[in-house]
Amino acid sequence: MKFGVNILNFGPETGPAVLRQWAVTAESLGYHFVMLSDHVAVTIDVQERYPTPFYEPFTSLAWLAGITQKVELGTTVAILPYRHPLLTARITANLDQLSGGRFIFGVGAGWAKREFQALGVPFEQRGAISDEYLSVIKDCWVRDVVSGVWTGPPPARRPHPPVWVGGSSERALRRAVRYGDAWHPIHSRLRWLKEDGIPRLQQLADTEGKRAPAFCPRIDLQVTKERLDEATRFPGQGTLDQIRSDIEALALMGAQYVLFDTYLGKTGARRSSEADIAMFTTLAERVLDLGRQTLR
Repeated sequence: MKFGVNILNFGPETGPAVLRQWAVTAESLGYHFVMLSDHVAVTIDVQERYPTPFYEPFTSLAWLAGITQKVELGTTVAILPYRHPLLTARITANLDQLSGGRFIFGVGAGWAKREFQALGVPFEQRGAISDEYLSVIKDCWVRDVVSGVWTGPPPARRPHPPVWVGGSSERALRRAVRYGDAWHPIHSRLRWLKEDGIPRLQQLADTEGKRAPAFCPRIDLQVTKERLDEATRFPGQGTLDQIRSDIEALALMGAQYVLFDTYLGKTGARRSSEADIAMFTTLAERVLDLGRQTLR
């Protein structure tokens, strides 16, 4: 199992020096991948949760690719309807080339209605648009010419970078089965994942006659001195023993990658970068055996 760091590419504290510090520290500690989130038009609904400045993920990842050597670099998640698929296909193929085949394409359909309006994209059609765009992007990655458009350079990783499909709705699960190499649920409870999410994913895969995509969740990282209530906490929250138990549970469910996210979803509750990095350091030193891709 590989473990990764969700780098916070937004908010007043974020800037080039902070992004560099996160990436270099993650790699030096032995984490296997880093990821950035995505918004294009920071409307009020986005600003309330993910305030500016918001560093564009593809540009930032290309820059981080030149700073790092080994970590995989990805999006958690890029909103498919926001960019023309031919542009996204070219950007991501170039990014995979420039990083030496280290790119992971995490995708989603989006949630911020006002952001869709600002971009002139129909919010109610975001699911259908996402499916269509993802199909076009994957086609561009593996073919030299698509609908009269030359697509090169191709991605470095063949046949293409791994596609992680985010979301927990029925349509998102179906999208993961049809187009994804992995399902990337975000901030989900263990019981739901075990009893509902993963079984439903397998059912859809069986119906489609396909192999179920890999399980690569994003969970919180909030280390506390005192145990948190098991009935109310989310995976990744609590003492180191509780977090260890969460990772063991995810391993039993077949998780291949686990992404840790220190952001609590509220601008006023954000910790300093130093505090967040300290949690990742403690996790690496006391819970994770990153070299062996397992627990200590």
